[in-house]
Amino acid sequence: MRVHQGAVAATILSLAVAAGAQNYHIVDHWKIGGQGGWDYLLSDDAAHRLYVTHNSRVEVLDSSTGKVIGAVTGLKSTHGVALNPDGKTGYISDGAGNAIVVFSRTDLSVQATVAAGTNPDGIAYEPTTKTVWAFNGRSKNVSVMNTASNTVDATVPLPGKPEFPQADGHGAVFVNIEDKNAIVKLDAASRKLVATWPLEGCESPSGMAIDRVKHRLFSVCDGGKMAIVDYETGKLLGLAAIGDSPDAAGFDQMPGVAFSSNGGDGTLSVVDATKAGFATVQTLKTARGARTMTLDALTGRVYLVTAQFGAPPAATAAAPRPRPSVLPDSFEVIVVGK
Repeated sequence: MRVHQGAVAATILSLAVAAGAQNYHIVDHWKIGGQGGWDYLLSDDAAHRLYVTHNSRVEVLDSSTGKVIGAVTGLKSTHGVALNPDGKTGYISDGAGNAIVVFSRTDLSVQATVAAGTNPDGIAYEPTTKTVWAFNGRSKNVSVMNTASNTVDATVPLPGKPEFPQADGHGAVFVNIEDKNAIVKLDAASRKLVATWPLEGCESPSGMAIDRVKHRLFSVCDGGKMAIVDYETGKLLGLAAIGDSPDAAGFDQMPGVAFSSNGGDGTLSVVDATKAGFATVQTLKTARGARTMTLDALTGRVYLVTAQFGAPPAATAAAPRPRPSVLPDSFEVIVVGK
């Protein structure tokens, strides 16, 4: 049997990717302290900063050392952070405040508070229109803010409860619709919903990552699945096996791996995205509750957050499955590297 050099090279590359992906391990724990819960975090790779939503504030850390730089304060219940490419301005979705909060990245002061829909959660900056898209979980719509004037100039209805969004950089914004098991595509220029793609085999999609080279979306779902979708066609390319109760995803272009942070079983799933099978090549034990994450694409580091937990409060009709209480001053960042 004749073996082609191209096939051999491809096999070697694939094996190298798989082998390299299995080298992730916890390299540090950075204590932040304070009280209350958290949601998304975001790496500003070029500035070596880490933005961590934490109850009514956003903690800002040096992502090289873990040193706390400061915090954006005076908010009600923070969910997500988006950054303007100008290097000067950032945006926070303040869920309980029903607002988009504009802040200075120089001194972390609040510059404006802009009314949005009800309970803005995921948030994204769209570069071709220079707009911020805040996805409102309870009003099931998206508030589109003009960053030149800091005013909402459109409110786009959605078919269900939105979760995490991604922008492709060319005028399209995508978001998971949690209660419809679907992804929707929005056109930034027209401010319109242009496509809805069902996610077969994906229950309650939450976190989403993007591969802007191969035009793929990675949506993490309940039931231990990550859905991989071609965002040019809407075609479901495959389902990867991940851990329990994920809430965020990441994608690292250089090794070609996708990540899922799983709070239920306290793991980080590493998926090989270079081959059609989308095999899970590593399951790293992190910590209970570490359900959100961000990637520093310059260093390849993954950052997760969690805390220590106490007993949950008593169940009520409004909250039949209450979350366990967060122990004061136990909040921390888990640093994962190779």
